[in-house]
Amino acid sequence: MTGAIAHRGPDDEGSWSNYKNTVHLGHRRLSVIDLSKNAAQPMAYANRYRIVYNGEIYNYIEIRSFLQNKGYGFTSKSDTEVILAAYDYWKDKCLQQLDGMFAFAIWDEKEERLFAARDRFGEKPFYYYEDEANFIFASEMKALWAIGIEKHIDNKMLLNYITLGHVQNSIDKEQTFFEDIYVLPPSHYLVVEPASGHLSKIVKYWSINKEIKIDISVNDAIEKFTDLFTRSVNLRLRSDIPLGTSLSGGLDSSSIAYTISQLHKNSRLKEKDNQLRTFSAVFPGFENDESGYIRIVTEHLNLANHQIHLTAKDLVNDFENFVITRKNPFSHRVFLPNTKFLNLQNSME
Repeated sequence: MTGAIAHRGPDDEGSWSNYKNTVHLGHRRLSVIDLSKNAAQPMAYANRYRIVYNGEIYNYIEIRSFLQNKGYGFTSKSDTEVILAAYDYWKDKCLQQLDGMFAFAIWDEKEERLFAARDRFGEKPFYYYEDEANFIFASEMKALWAIGIEKHIDNKMLLNYITLGHVQNSIDKEQTFFEDIYVLPPSHYLVVEPASGHLSKIVKYWSINKEIKIDISVNDAIEKFTDLFTRSVNLRLRSDIPLGTSLSGGLDSSSIAYTISQLHKNSRLKEKDNQLRTFSAVFPGFENDESGYIRIVTEHLNLANHQIHLTAKDLVNDFENFVITRKNPFSHRVFLPNTKFLNLQNSME
């Protein structure tokens, strides 16, 4: 299974089985925080837990500090170990403490219980399959197919996609385009009790409170948003590898680039990289090409900019490879240039 998703984690590979040989965990690692072997996965903790995890917890330093004050010890500088300690302390409610993008599964050897969760907005994937004897999960469907799970297209999902453009069932959000393969929805966790060998529950742990009404002036709202935005960007700059950011020339990415550049001037970032790297996908000759805005931002902020130039011909030629990579239908054409764009970023590492 891990070989099928080697592209997700080229830096290391690990596996583990419990003494009863009833639980097997495998992991492919992409090293971002704590590049040492101490952060390798599947990671053990307190002679009780094992975790496989994909993602990044942005506030892991604050959580670790809190737990250290409660008497917890750590042998690595990783966010992975922080999740384990947080689960030991808060159990299922640890998810309320995590600010990040994640999909993980924790095996509790004492309780013989598997706890798996996905971040609030589903940035990181989590697919699973269940039959009478097994519960199997992975970051991509191709890992499930690699062990012989058959591909059977769900015709209702396909019909909804062709006629309505829907890539998700609004009623049954666990449904995928393939029968018997399910997705854990965003903001949910699941529990598997091996005593029964089956999924015992799926729980939604977070939702936006639409009833909150805030009485605040425009100036106070601007100040509050600026503070939240700056702190959020700053948290996402924690890394043990060189940093960079996407830049389309639009308001969102330009605001992020500006904020990083301001933080870069007065922080540890300056020690790691003298000039912040930005990455852009541009479309020369297209009516909506934003190359001009990209140039204005990078020149004003003195940012290094790496571009990939795309044409309609490129998109057509790469379409088949893109479909093979995605495996699932998609709803927005932006995924095509994004794939080329990410390849550019990877080539710079």
